[in-house]
Amino acid sequence: MYKDGICHVKGRYYTKTMEYNDINYRLALEDEKGSILENYRNFLNAFDSGTRLQLSFVNAPGNIEDLESSIVIDGQDARYDNVRREYVEMLQTQMSKGNSGLLKRKYITFGVEAQSLKEARSRLGRIEVDVGHNYRAMGVTAWPLTGKERLKVLHGQLHPDGQKRLHFDWSDLPKTGLSTKDYIAPSSFNFSDKSTFKIGDTLGTVSFKQIMAAGLEDSVLRDYIESEHPITVNIHLQPVDQQAAIKQARKAFAALNAQKAQEQKKAFQNNYDMDIIPQLLKDNLESAQGMMEHLQEKDERQFLATVLIMNTAGSKQKLENIVKSTSGITQKHNCQLKRLDYQQEQGLCSSLVLGDNQLDLQRTMTTSSMAIFIPFTSAELFQGPGALYYGLNAVSGNMIMADRRRLINPNGLILGMPGSGKSFFAKREIANVMLSTLDDVMIIDPEGEYPALVDELYGEVIKLSASSDHRINPLDINDNYNDGGDPLKLKSTFVVSFCEAVLGGNQGLAQKEKSIIDRCLLKIYKEFFVDWNPEKMPILGDLYTELMEQPEPEAKNLATALEMFVTGSQNVFNGQTNVDLKNRLVCFDIKELGATLKTVGMLILQDALWNRVSYNRSKKKFTWVYIDEFHLLLKEKQTADFSVGIFKRFRKWQGVPTGITQNVKDFLSSADAKNILDCTPFIVLLSQAGGDRQVLSEHLGISQEQERYITASGVGQGLLRYDNVTVPFIDRFPTDTMLYKLMTTKPGEVHYEQKAS
Repeated sequence: MYKDGICHVKGRYYTKTMEYNDINYRLALEDEKGSILENYRNFLNAFDSGTRLQLSFVNAPGNIEDLESSIVIDGQDARYDNVRREYVEMLQTQMSKGNSGLLKRKYITFGVEAQSLKEARSRLGRIEVDVGHNYRAMGVTAWPLTGKERLKVLHGQLHPDGQKRLHFDWSDLPKTGLSTKDYIAPSSFNFSDKSTFKIGDTLGTVSFKQIMAAGLEDSVLRDYIESEHPITVNIHLQPVDQQAAIKQARKAFAALNAQKAQEQKKAFQNNYDMDIIPQLLKDNLESAQGMMEHLQEKDERQFLATVLIMNTAGSKQKLENIVKSTSGITQKHNCQLKRLDYQQEQGLCSSLVLGDNQLDLQRTMTTSSMAIFIPFTSAELFQGPGALYYGLNAVSGNMIMADRRRLINPNGLILGMPGSGKSFFAKREIANVMLSTLDDVMIIDPEGEYPALVDELYGEVIKLSASSDHRINPLDINDNYNDGGDPLKLKSTFVVSFCEAVLGGNQGLAQKEKSIIDRCLLKIYKEFFVDWNPEKMPILGDLYTELMEQPEPEAKNLATALEMFVTGSQNVFNGQTNVDLKNRLVCFDIKELGATLKTVGMLILQDALWNRVSYNRSKKKFTWVYIDEFHLLLKEKQTADFSVGIFKRFRKWQGVPTGITQNVKDFLSSADAKNILDCTPFIVLLSQAGGDRQVLSEHLGISQEQERYITASGVGQGLLRYDNVTVPFIDRFPTDTMLYKLMTTKPGEVHYEQKAS
């Protein structure tokens, strides 16, 4: 094995391996399935007779320590220990509900005969580029394995219990005098039994799939891949030279026609109908004719195919039970599973992800018949350490672990009808962020649903209303506001929007009025900008006073409009900020804000978000922002403009915004909402009403199979869209936990006692 992943297998034979992810073939629309099948047929057709292929599907036990490390949550704050312990226990329980700890991997290995490593490297490199390009055409991501990664795959196959790790470094080879094979070799092999083998303490057997059915369904491979016991399926393919294949097909067809003529002659001599010939001969003639048509008219290739299935277990009885189950899957598709008696050693070697078929058990198949072994089932989403938990894959049962921060644009939407679990989903993500990262979280809560969780996590709940003592200064500013540029420019834009909302007009402010506001802002911030002293931060009252001193009548009109928010009954935002906006977790409870203050209040909160996000960016920290009842922000021009701005620009500030809404149809009727949807790669779809479901399906291209997961589905069920991957999920959060009681909004289950400060 070489460092770049090329393996010198034997003689002049060299191979390379690529791993690839899955796509949602099973849940795709029928025309999409047809397109994927056609692309896969073209993919197989692209290989010439000088290339050998091995498609490997390995379901093997994962290392327990590695699996646990993927869900570990490091202690970031000792105050969270009780909640963290409970959350980790929940994750461990969910993992046990998954696929019994099996890791499912898919590989393609290709090999060529070459005179030297240099020639092999060049040829294999070209094939690698072609494979990657053709996979991308199907929406599949593939990547080449390095030499160490290939050794790790082989080590796993030769240590089937999955609990031994590969300890290897290239620098060890000259020191020890060992070869790469020595590092992956098991403690022992035993091939004394005719139908089984033993690797260390693990028993195994390799079987050959005998394909007898004339036609197979596209689920023929899927049923093996989705089985919940250790299994390795290998398909070895040797493309046949096209001219040689056509010549052989013609020869076979001619021989069968000669046999038919003999049968007809015999019928004539025995005085019975010459059209009556043996059924087997008829079938063979049709098959031979079909083969010629595929090769000559349908631009297909011919392959020599070998399908092998390897099962392993810890005991003889368990192995026999697994083989029986595997045999049942095979018979379901009118095929037979044949044990490789006295060939178990060759079977094991041919099952390793090396690209070396040591068995002379081949069946001739065309491109179309091979394409039916479609290697795609359902997409998985498991990004390992650092990722957050989002439930179980409803198709495969695997855990869904993803990290939105890895997306080019981490924007998110949570959409669903009332009672579908939108707020619960958001709270679970918030809890996960707080427990497993150092990121900050800010919440705009119009229904008062988040204080219980926020209080438990020692966050700051800020109640905003006309009668509240809590104050947020809308003129707060910091030196990182507006990404290190002139902070006053962005603040001026905000204050103009604020004044437009206060005036309540649909036409907005005239240019003269905007100029007056800008002039006044320059004056009231002048002293503050000298030394950036927070105690000298201007407030709305300062702007009001400055407007009153301007000579223009328009300034007096602006001041009069502001009067109610400065000295009148709605003065909740006039004063220095007296709440902890620097807490890691801040919830703005605006349930009692009132209709008069709702629009201006939302503008002020959005501006506070900008302040926090821009400050955190300078500290290289992510800020997660959740806006419940998000559709309300799109009803007014000023708040709609700011909302679109957040979703378009937060990425640059390491912001992770999430909108939560139930009125999907109304939400999507807005042009602003469509702009937001177009720049949002993370979308959670919970149960949807009929009209909403139809609109979403059309806009997001959801198939009928996928649609059933958001049709009258239970709480905590739906579809999760992560970039170009759509995964159906189900999340049954344990109801007997403290976290559940803090996150639920079901009537009769809500229990909240404020934590002592």
